[in-house]
Amino acid sequence: MTVKFLEFVEADLREGRLFYDEQEPGVGDYFVDSLIADAESLSLYGGVHKKTFGYHRMLARVFPFAIYYLTDNDTVEVYAILDMRSKPSWIRDELGGRSSRDG
Repeated sequence: MTVKFLEFVEADLREGRLFYDEQEPGVGDYFVDSLIADAESLSLYGGVHKKTFGYHRMLARVFPFAIYYLTDNDTVEVYAILDMRSKPSWIRDELGGRSSRDG
């Protein structure tokens, strides 16, 4: 399958990078590299994860983040990469807003 990152994901990664670079310079780059590698693994494993809030949810291996995606034929569309420490109601609302917008 082909993995496609929708435009929302760029902002998610940018926010995560800023947060981790504030903790310690350079960790933000590791964060982005790690999450992109996790998301790219969906080319093999896309669709096997349980659905949460209408999206498949894959938990990141290193950071407390989740990758929310949908599959369509031979494509995995990544809609969000969100911090799992956020309130579930915020995550649900954020995902609901993304599903109605064209990313």
